[in-house]
Amino acid sequence: MVLAELEIFHSRAVQPTRRVALGHLVLPVDPAPGLGGILLGAVVAEHARRLDGDDLLDIGRLISEVEHGHRVPQPRLRHRYQVDRHGLACSRHIMVGDGDDISFEFDAKGTDVAQVLGAVYALERLGLEARRAIGPVLTRASRWRGPIGPSLVAHLAGARSAELRSLADPRGWAMTLLGFDPDEGAPSRREVMRRYRRRMLDVHPDHGGDTSAASASILELNEARRILTESMPVG
Repeated sequence: MVLAELEIFHSRAVQPTRRVALGHLVLPVDPAPGLGGILLGAVVAEHARRLDGDDLLDIGRLISEVEHGHRVPQPRLRHRYQVDRHGLACSRHIMVGDGDDISFEFDAKGTDVAQVLGAVYALERLGLEARRAIGPVLTRASRWRGPIGPSLVAHLAGARSAELRSLADPRGWAMTLLGFDPDEGAPSRREVMRRYRRRMLDVHPDHGGDTSAASASILELNEARRILTESMPVG
């Protein structure tokens, strides 16, 4: 199932001019960074690692300009952003969901610079509130040098879990993980902590939990507790 999609149009290798345009976009961003923000970050992470230092500095400046709603002078990184896609080649990047698993399919036919620019200009298509939330995600992505997989997803989302539901519906995921009915009202801090401690005992190896899965389970329980208690008043 396709969860997010980004089409980037760009100059062909034989063309003397360098152009970038956007095509079809499916970028859900609620709650931020959303699946769309994660896809943009993954595209940046995949291609920014091969850029030189000067280009990375320019990308950082461009992300900041877009994030804060500033006018973006053209051209940038030797490419001009335009609306017309006539005569340009197309690269398509998608995020795919299979159950709770997320993967990426990158079909890049242009340069690394064109792919990163396309992702940043796609950010410009979003509302200012979303841009301010996702801009830092793209900045983190530009510095990522690890694998493009679950660890990147968790890093970009600022979460301990890369499960699909934890990104698309973090509160519902956390409620379910701690044994609450997601359709019920918000539990109290005391009840969240009670369920959290009970589930920690269930998964801990010292109390009969699966040793091989204990570390991941503990991280996810900690993340569920954080999601449910982050905005709660103390008491």
